Amino acid sequence: MQIGKAGKATTSISTATPDAITVRNHDLVNELMGHVSFTEYFFLLTTGRRPTEDQTFFLDLLLVSIAEHGLVPTNQAARMTYAADPDFLQGAVAAGLLGCGKVILGTTEIAGAFLRETHQRLAEEGETLDDLIVQARDAGRRLPGFGHPLHKPVDPRAQRILSLAEERGVAKTYVPLARDIEDAVNRLWSKPLPMNVSFAIPAVLLDLDFPVSVLKGIPILARTASLLAHLAEENQTPIGFTLAHHAEMGITFEPQPVPK
Repeated sequence: MQIGKAGKATTSISTATPDAITVRNHDLVNELMGHVSFTEYFFLLTTGRRPTEDQTFFLDLLLVSIAEHGLVPTNQAARMTYAADPDFLQGAVAAGLLGCGKVILGTTEIAGAFLRETHQRLAEEGETLDDLIVQARDAGRRLPGFGHPLHKPVDPRAQRILSLAEERGVAKTYVPLARDIEDAVNRLWSKPLPMNVSFAIPAVLLDLDFPVSVLKGIPILARTASLLAHLAEENQTPIGFTLAHHAEMGITFEPQPVPK
């Protein structure tokens, strides 16, 4: 019994013969290996197109910006998993990636959807940006890509990304919109709420015609590199069990009340 809607049984990504490998219509050995960077290759794999100079530059920039941020929960989960089984590197990486949800890393995709929806509403419904921000504020909704527990009053990564987009002339629709939203939030929100890197990333990617379906993949790809770095360090300087111990010590046990 087949479950779900059936798609066309094809792939356009790659195929292989005994003497050749073809990736997105390119000969892997003779056209790609030694001729493209991994960043360019990732873009080709996900879009089927060779990236422009600006697309390569900013994809590289964004991967660097989001890869590492200290002992965040994703890295802690990976290191504790690795400590439990040092022979299971792939499992430790997977444990870290499983923590990439809408609170950590996954906000990029949600922020991208918010940017597109806001642009559409401003174009079609005759509302002002201030109207939309006030509606979100009064409804108690969280703005995806705004706020950060550490980076205040600004997230320096977000500012660097948008500034470079403006300097290099790739700010078309969504980078200016991101700036306008930032201004509106600063004026209208009840407390300081800095734009974070997860809002700047989709703004630039959307202006560079990057597929919406891959927005969430950018922080996942970047964080994979960071996870591998933490696991290499964990192998040499183990702290996984120390992290687990401090987590246990930081929690107070409270007996469950006995029903009367």
